[in-house]
Amino acid sequence: MQQIGKGIYFEDSYLGVTVGGLVFSHGTIYIDAPLRMDDMRSWRSALMAQRSGNHRLLINLDSHPDRTLGSRVLDCTILSQQKTAQVFRNRPTIFKGQAIESGAAWEEYSEAIGLRWAPPDITFTQVMSLHWGGPEILLEHHPGPTAGAMWVIVPGERLAFVGDTLVVNQPPFLASGELPTWIESLEFLKNSYAGYSLVAGRGGLAAEDSLPRMLKGVTNALNGMEKLAKHNSPPEATENLIPGLMEDFAVSASRRERFLLRLRHGLFQYYARHYRPSSTIDAIRSEDNE
Repeated sequence: MQQIGKGIYFEDSYLGVTVGGLVFSHGTIYIDAPLRMDDMRSWRSALMAQRSGNHRLLINLDSHPDRTLGSRVLDCTILSQQKTAQVFRNRPTIFKGQAIESGAAWEEYSEAIGLRWAPPDITFTQVMSLHWGGPEILLEHHPGPTAGAMWVIVPGERLAFVGDTLVVNQPPFLASGELPTWIESLEFLKNSYAGYSLVAGRGGLAAEDSLPRMLKGVTNALNGMEKLAKHNSPPEATENLIPGLMEDFAVSASRRERFLLRLRHGLFQYYARHYRPSSTIDAIRSEDNE
């Protein structure tokens, strides 16, 4: 667990996403949930040791299974953006997984199958402010990775948890994204939160070059698919984009095969959904496949 502000922590060693914790006098705010039960217990104990108030709140930065499958175990009120909550209304009560591999972390954790979803209890639309006995906490809706993606911002500490809008040393999940909107969110992050410490949704605290690298990678992915579409190329042609994008996203060698699978799946599904909407491939709902 790393401290990045007064009462503000994150952990990026767990399987799945980077999780955050805000420990103030009113209680603890969890930002996303660890995927594995052992990690969940460890994270909860680490934050409880900081001696906060008794109230607890979990914020889901989007609807991805990697960050939401463990939510029920925390047994507390859950908050999300409104469009994230809508995704849960279309999900079955129990997570059953799927046959197609998307490069998600839950696919490496067999105990994820059979877990019960915990839908959000509180939602907001554009902006929400929380006062939890510490500095003001702003919640902002910034779609791109998913329709309901959001950020948790602590202006007084000049830091933000930005979810999968920004990931470090790995490709993002493209299948359920809207790349033009994603690029707009990245540009907004670069211009409006310059000088802020950014906690990426995967990969921990972002280095100075992480944001421009992410912006370049997402832009190149969109431009590459636009060129393929102009030539009426099939979804399989997105395979040709992978080598260059793996360089753009600075993929770590130790996880290369898993991240290659993630990028291949994401490009294929995004292209099929946006440029071949009548294809039978589009029958797969990307929100739940990732």
